[in-house]
Amino acid sequence: MTTITISKKLMKNDDLVILPRREYEKLLSVSRKSMSQLDSDLEEAIKEVRNGKAIGPFSSIKELKKALEK
Repeated sequence: MTTITISKKLMKNDDLVILPRREYEKLLSVSRKSMSQLDSDLEEAIKEVRNGKAIGPFSSIKELKKALEK
């Protein structure tokens, strides 16, 4: 059986997470896909704002509906 020693500094700040490598790699790949989708969505939103398509914030639902009817 393998024994490892973990620094008390890591345990004190709750900065230690242990995962199997495959699980870690799955999390990384999902994270990368999400970030690329988020980046493209953000770019699209910025373009809409620059083109005047995005407006707001709205103080009431009536204002929102009015803006959506345009």
